[in-house]
Amino acid sequence: MAQPANTFDSFETVGIKEDLSNVIYNISPEETPFYSKSAKTKATSTLHEWQTDTLRASAANAHIEGDDTAGSARVATVRLGNRTQIFKDAVIVPDTDEGVDKAGRAKEIAYQTLKIAQEQKLDVERALFDNNARVVGSASVARELAGMPTWLITNTVFGANEGADATGDGTDARTDETTALTAFSQAKFDTVMQSVWEEGGKPDTCYLSAFQMNLALGFTGNNNQRSAVQAGDGKVIKSLAVYVTPWGTVEFVPVRENRARDVFIVQDNMWEVAVLRATKNTPLAKTGDNTKRQVITELTLCCKNEKANGGIFDNTVS
Repeated sequence: MAQPANTFDSFETVGIKEDLSNVIYNISPEETPFYSKSAKTKATSTLHEWQTDTLRASAANAHIEGDDTAGSARVATVRLGNRTQIFKDAVIVPDTDEGVDKAGRAKEIAYQTLKIAQEQKLDVERALFDNNARVVGSASVARELAGMPTWLITNTVFGANEGADATGDGTDARTDETTALTAFSQAKFDTVMQSVWEEGGKPDTCYLSAFQMNLALGFTGNNNQRSAVQAGDGKVIKSLAVYVTPWGTVEFVPVRENRARDVFIVQDNMWEVAVLRATKNTPLAKTGDNTKRQVITELTLCCKNEKANGGIFDNTVS
């Protein structure tokens, strides 16, 4: 088929209005499972501190009638602390924006400020999972919080050569294995779960990357028919909601902001985020023909007792 002669088609037309949808589509991930689940408390200083304690091991305890009672040696509590970290970003929009007609948003400054707040949550989640020692900070150095890996020392599995636990007080980072990474496995998981239980912990959540989650889907003892299609069902089921062990029931939560090599088995109520300044957006001083808004948060991570948690480190990621 061909056009009749002298057809004036749309390709020659001048003045066709732009057809731009009034919706902006963004599928960038914004979930922050650990940060969202962690209890929030108020920090009142840039150094947030807390104490931990332990009971002595059980012992034979029998005494004769009427004997004199002697006191046993007592151990002082352990005082720990973490530094607050400032998370900050800003947007600058020319005031010309107020006069132009835009698709998908009324005001660019409001749209961009919301984006910054969402991005900042991801930055916080990443910092909480990061193998980063706390930094005191100074007039020229930013304060930094110590992330989860730096606190875990009692219930850990890691590489056989360079791999090593940190001190456990947030002052130094873990030593990463570089030559003997091994695959995450059910045996590693069960070892850490048993160790946490023996220490008195009650872990309820496992945070891990998508790659490690795929390995967890292969754990035996689950629904081994989860990949089968049942007649008339039309679904392939391949999921692992919880893992029931003699040491407790754990929910598997895939996360995007942790290092893929790390797997964390935690008791959620043994972690807390201490907030010195809650997330807030404020206008900045006007210095020209533009509008500025700043989004700022200041907080730190509190590991109430690391023995209630465990970590499987130095796992292969491919």
